[in-house]
Amino acid sequence: MSQENGKDRPSRAWSPLKSLGRALKCIPIDRRDLIDILRRSHEHNLLDRDALDMMEGVMQVSEMQVRDIMVPRSQMEVVNRSLPIDGFLPMVIETAHSRFPVVDGDKNKVVGILLAKDLLQYFAPNHKESFNLRDLLRPAIFIPESKRLNVLLREFRSSRNHMAIVVDEYGQAAGLVTIEDVLEQIVGEIEDEHDIDDLDTLIMPRSDDEYVIKGILSIEEFNDYFGVSYDKGDVDTVAGMVISSLGHLPRRGEAVTMEGFRFEVLHADSRRVHLLRATRLANNQDTASE
Repeated sequence: MSQENGKDRPSRAWSPLKSLGRALKCIPIDRRDLIDILRRSHEHNLLDRDALDMMEGVMQVSEMQVRDIMVPRSQMEVVNRSLPIDGFLPMVIETAHSRFPVVDGDKNKVVGILLAKDLLQYFAPNHKESFNLRDLLRPAIFIPESKRLNVLLREFRSSRNHMAIVVDEYGQAAGLVTIEDVLEQIVGEIEDEHDIDDLDTLIMPRSDDEYVIKGILSIEEFNDYFGVSYDKGDVDTVAGMVISSLGHLPRRGEAVTMEGFRFEVLHADSRRVHLLRATRLANNQDTASE
């Protein structure tokens, strides 16, 4: 009996060591290894695709800097402090943003932030006070281009600010970034009431030459709507045509020019292209990718 017990002890002692060895093999040694484990978990149906995309987005945010996602200064929609309300109200209505940097003269001199909702009081029937933009200004938050997105997100949450002005090494405004820009790196494009959210709407005109279209729009429907003749080839949708032209699944902001149209990706994830901006170009512009 004692001999049998003696034979059993090494076996029972060795079993936990083997389990520990198996567990250690699953511990990631770097981010790439962790992503591989998450992707294998998805392949075994332990994570759905959306959860995997968000987890990868969270890890990506910790490695990205503000300069990677900011709206550059040239594309900032701003309000000039010296203008009367009638001078900038059409721009506020057209862009439909909720916040605007207020500048003094040029975009390098940001003096505050204007919330569009603060303008509503001046259109009340019984409101008699004269408009003074200075009374509505909120403090502007300034951050360096090198700030990491995970740090910025934490600061946005603690300060309850939703917009920050990005400055370069000389203290000049280089662009702006919003909390939505950061969150979109994790959860994907955040669509609002101005996006195409009606399943029956595949083409939304923005101007005479600019349209927002869904990636699932068929090439045949695109041809009929715009009076062009794109060749379907091996794909059926506009998204497929753009992917085929670029040679890879594009990210937001990538663009390609094909036969009179520039297609810019507005919303894409790791599986497909959801939204595109199609801009009709002059006849002399050649095919190019960006």
